[in-house]
Amino acid sequence: MKKLSFLLLFAFMLTALRAEIKLPAFFSSDMVLQQQTTANIWGKATPNKQVTLFTSWNLKRYKTTADQDGNWKFSFATTKAGGPYTIVISDGKSVTLNNIMLGEVWLCSGQSNMEMPMKGNQGQPIEGGNMDILKSENSKIRLFRVTRKATLEAQTDVAGRWEEAMPVSVRDFSATAYYFGRLLQETLKVPVGLIASSWGGSAIEAWMNEEMLAAFPQAKIPQTAENIKNPHQTPTMLYQGMIHPLVGYAIKGVIWYQGESNRERYESYAAMFKSMTDGWRAQWKQEQPIPFYFCQIAPYGYNGGVNSAFLREAQQKAAKEPHTGMAVLMDTGEENCIHPAKKKEAGERMALLAITKTYNITGIESESPEYKNIEIKDNQVTVNFDKAPLGLYAKNNESNLFMLAGEDKVFYPAKAKVQRNKVVVTSDSVPNPVAVRYAFENFVVGDMFGMGGLPVSSFRSDTW
Repeated sequence: MKKLSFLLLFAFMLTALRAEIKLPAFFSSDMVLQQQTTANIWGKATPNKQVTLFTSWNLKRYKTTADQDGNWKFSFATTKAGGPYTIVISDGKSVTLNNIMLGEVWLCSGQSNMEMPMKGNQGQPIEGGNMDILKSENSKIRLFRVTRKATLEAQTDVAGRWEEAMPVSVRDFSATAYYFGRLLQETLKVPVGLIASSWGGSAIEAWMNEEMLAAFPQAKIPQTAENIKNPHQTPTMLYQGMIHPLVGYAIKGVIWYQGESNRERYESYAAMFKSMTDGWRAQWKQEQPIPFYFCQIAPYGYNGGVNSAFLREAQQKAAKEPHTGMAVLMDTGEENCIHPAKKKEAGERMALLAITKTYNITGIESESPEYKNIEIKDNQVTVNFDKAPLGLYAKNNESNLFMLAGEDKVFYPAKAKVQRNKVVVTSDSVPNPVAVRYAFENFVVGDMFGMGGLPVSSFRSDTW
């Protein structure tokens, strides 16, 4: 009888444990849900049992039934920004999520310059970071940091937790993402949720799944995880561990800061970036195309290898895709540090893109002037630009970063005079110029800007 009683008690306890609602880590108290959309929430419950959902912002109750494995999912409407609100989920035993905000949700991904926290790295500070951490308390900014996980198997959950912005949480959060979110929140006056999922040194191939990589046979996906030395550079492994679990969590857009690890493979970068962004959009299946705003990699004194200006050029090409925009960082790089201290510029320039292109706020500049074409007459090259409605700016109306070449393809330093939205370039060493380049080196400090203070990207007219 004692044995039977123990077995019955064990069975009851097992049923009780199974009955408890289980949620992925990113569905919790303190989270931000995307406002004015159809949002989703999913999890586990007792198999074949009815599950109810109550949302306090509209006082609505929803019902569904868990499948034979206990899986359930709700899609529900969110109203305009506000909060705090409550969600109650029950299959007979309730789970309550408190302090939920409705607002704008952005996914923030990439490699080390996205991952770099507000507190900085050892010997690598964030400019102004300490004071900005001090003043960071803001209950309308919420942060979720995905713990690193690399795997060949698609995951359904991540490790991490939602936190309100305050010094203790902001110090360890992505500086680029925080500055992006802070300006967004200040401008829109609504809650902002930031989900940071990044890994230093990672390659773009690692953030793509097998389908997205189908057109790139050079990106070989291993069959097993054995003997993988660099999982963060291995195709599919970060997508499966750090993006796949998030798919379906309603977001407004994505910001991205990556490319340094693909410098040697710049030829395929633009096509891979398009495949990745198209692929993420297809996975999320949202009604409106998800915007992707990204940072062009900053200048840095790479020691050997391929000139990083080629990767920056590939990123310029990628930025021409629909629902995409690029923040230029030609004035923020450091010759001896690949992690620039000026993360505020990186985050805020992407925020400007979102503010104008996604939220349609007018009256400000958000895009850098872009090289258009050249006109050659005798020994003089005139460089024309797009996206320069108020012209170009350089100190004393001169740039020191132009070079000219003739038919011999040898480039020489040139004199460059800024004339409104054109630049006139000459060189005594090149009497018959055929090609021009601007700042087309690993490390330079950009010296030409649009009137909004946004720097011009490095560029070239040749295809050599």
